[in-house]
Amino acid sequence: MLTELVIYIHGKGGTAEEAEHYRALFPEAEVLGFDYQSRTPWEAEAEFQAYYDKVAAGHGPVHVIANSIGAFFAMCALSGKKIHQAFFISPIADMEKLILNMMSWAKVTEAELREKKEIATDFGEKLSWEYLNYVRQNPIKWTVPTHVLYGANDHLMPREVIAGFVEKIGGTLTVMEGGEHWFHTEEQMAFLDKWIMEHRE
Repeated sequence: MLTELVIYIHGKGGTAEEAEHYRALFPEAEVLGFDYQSRTPWEAEAEFQAYYDKVAAGHGPVHVIANSIGAFFAMCALSGKKIHQAFFISPIADMEKLILNMMSWAKVTEAELREKKEIATDFGEKLSWEYLNYVRQNPIKWTVPTHVLYGANDHLMPREVIAGFVEKIGGTLTVMEGGEHWFHTEEQMAFLDKWIMEHRE
């Protein structure tokens, strides 16, 4: 019988070493942290597909656990791959909405961004006209059975956006009241572990 594989995909500022946490939850599986370099969805498409093809060969069912923008990149790149189930933690489910919100925070108009191509913000993000155009022209098509964990105090993705996304893909949604975009406290991680154990097949 082929060994199950779990691919862990971190969020912005995260590391592949975070995969260690999930080994206890999938004791029969090989758990790998993906140390990707991509910063855009078009870069992720090539890098994520090549990584999947390399590590999935010879394994049984593949599970994906992905955080934040890691989940967005996974949806951009791995929709055509054979994935048994996915666990998305605080996914960036609507990148266009997030970019438009960041433009609003930075008081940048579409006309300005179109003209300047890139604009740095005082909250550390760089706005990109190319990125905005890409997400508009390449809508997410995700059909993998997916479970979503969302913190009610997530400052990046509104609850109604996540709910709409989950309904669209036919997934399940679990909300942690008091949870944040970044699940990291002892209480949040215990909630996360319970969520995975309840939904893993």
